[in-house]
Amino acid sequence: MYRSKTNKPKFGSRWREHFGFTPSLEHDKSGVIWVHAVSVGEVLASKKLVEMLVSKYPEHQVLVTTTTSTGAEQVSKFELDVIHRYMPIDFSWCVKRFLKSVKPDLLLVIETEVWPNTLHCVSHFGIPSMLINGRLSKKSAANYQRVRSLISPVLNHFERILTVHADDAKRFENLGVSASKVIVTGSIKYDVDLELEIASKGQELRQTLGEERLVLIAASTHQGEDEQVIHAYKLAKKQIDNLLLVLVPRHPERFDGVSEMLVSKGLKVTRRSESDNVEVISDIDVYLGDTMGEMLIMMAASDLVFMGGSLIGKKVGGHNFIEPALLSKYCLTGPSYFNFTDLAQQLIDVDGLKVIQNSKDLGDAIVEGFENASQSKLRGEAAYDIVLKNRGALKKSLEAISLLPLFNQ
Repeated sequence: MYRSKTNKPKFGSRWREHFGFTPSLEHDKSGVIWVHAVSVGEVLASKKLVEMLVSKYPEHQVLVTTTTSTGAEQVSKFELDVIHRYMPIDFSWCVKRFLKSVKPDLLLVIETEVWPNTLHCVSHFGIPSMLINGRLSKKSAANYQRVRSLISPVLNHFERILTVHADDAKRFENLGVSASKVIVTGSIKYDVDLELEIASKGQELRQTLGEERLVLIAASTHQGEDEQVIHAYKLAKKQIDNLLLVLVPRHPERFDGVSEMLVSKGLKVTRRSESDNVEVISDIDVYLGDTMGEMLIMMAASDLVFMGGSLIGKKVGGHNFIEPALLSKYCLTGPSYFNFTDLAQQLIDVDGLKVIQNSKDLGDAIVEGFENASQSKLRGEAAYDIVLKNRGALKKSLEAISLLPLFNQ
């Protein structure tokens, strides 16, 4: 975690916070609501919730913790009255020191970050906790079943577990969580509203890329996947001469290596971090998205989306399809998307998502997507309708939070 990597924000002297040496909070509020969002994805997912907490409970200071420095960087971009600290490592002595310093009244955990010592200490200090946006895949549930006698008491420390799907709720109950504690709310990620600047910045970027070009974005790609995307891109470009690839690797430490790989394959590359002063980018093959927190802008500037983490076996399990659907983009995915099975099936049912098996399949799907542009547009609109259909989790989550004794004294 502390190894220095190119393009990765440094912890600096704040590494001490991971061991519980956390500066006390300077605020004039009467209490602290603690929201834990481990890294970038969880931080972005929690932004609307945090915003609503700040508005609804002005007497409380909102504290957001992350484990990663990239997550911390995203919190720093919140234009909200929030304080950031790093999450202590899951040793009791680290957690206890943290709790004594920040004195939280409530812990809200975003997605399934289940740390036994942390939850035990929080409960021991009399601090209620709630799991928001809880997901539990079939694979993870099977692994937990092997240690059910150990995991069940940990999960029952939560006052409430708010799950994305009914299947998630059932899996938590099968691990020994009381059914009265589990509520199916849906995903708060559906309730994300696109900021106006996303559309405007997306249009600006599209003008820079060239409005006459057809733009494919490969989002959140992993090691071993970029080469497959490039192979598919080259296959598709034989039939689509003005095709441009926007490639966004998942992890910032890979940016430089991916750039070198692209050049070694004879491709003309421009990096987003180096293109601010370029009015129009022409005659390039790949626009490398090597910045953090700008995925939606690059997606808004694209015509067709491939979602990464899905072409490298069963290791990752894909990434969230909500963002492209929110932007009314037709999306492609590899066969490994087990982390988002329910949403994927909803999108497949309305033809808003297509599953491909390999790089050749991907090349063919890219060509088909652009040759039938009007159909792809309709598919993207159908995907957006699925987002609208699934909204409401934020309201349900806030209602569950408001029922806690903390807010009814």
